[in-house]
Amino acid sequence: MSQATLTQRLDAIRAQVSEAANQAGHDVTLVAVSKTKPDVDLMEAYDAGQRDFGENRVQELVGKAGRLPDDIRWHMIGHIQTNKIKDFLPFVHLVHGVDRMKVLDVMQKEAAKLGRHVDLLLQVHIAEEATKFGFDPTELKAVSDPQVWTRYPNLSPVGLMGMATFTDDQAQVRREFESLSALHKEVGPTLSEVAQPRGSQWGVLSMGMSGDWPLAVEEGSTMVRVGSSIFGHRNAPQG
Repeated sequence: MSQATLTQRLDAIRAQVSEAANQAGHDVTLVAVSKTKPDVDLMEAYDAGQRDFGENRVQELVGKAGRLPDDIRWHMIGHIQTNKIKDFLPFVHLVHGVDRMKVLDVMQKEAAKLGRHVDLLLQVHIAEEATKFGFDPTELKAVSDPQVWTRYPNLSPVGLMGMATFTDDQAQVRREFESLSALHKEVGPTLSEVAQPRGSQWGVLSMGMSGDWPLAVEEGSTMVRVGSSIFGHRNAPQG
């Protein structure tokens, strides 16, 4: 049997995500995680209609943004180093993984310099793994106070992001997604008060990757990040 092409894999994932979204009763955006992949692969996905691409290495995102079509929506999905914010901020559509106040401070400073408005997701630590980043629930509730956002007029919180524990225990993964979904509902009313007057729309719940996105959609995810199921196994980073 011949191996499926990238376009065929993308079409299959799209169909699966669409079916899961219909069953869950809400829209789901597919972000194609294109980190380490060459331009030719991204263009194949682009030609098949994909517009949302996720990168986690700043140099790679900036390079691809400079070479590839202007209507691509770039998602910065990696752990954020504050000294790199100035490099990716001119190109990014949505910043995932805002996991500490220092990131907000630097993003505001750089967004003001650029004269642009930036949408972002607050990352919440939901996994039992100590290696995951993010605000804990208490910190999230503190940063959900609209008064906090008066310091960040160029930024809008449009949702939450989280990563479940990497485990075969599906019950544990579901619990972690449930907890993030509950927090999303809890902080939504106050953070919506911040986003809407700034021309943004609260509502994104970004959780679920290649191995666990169906569970995530069942638990309310509106954005899934899928890489290997579309592009195949990751290439080694260059440089």
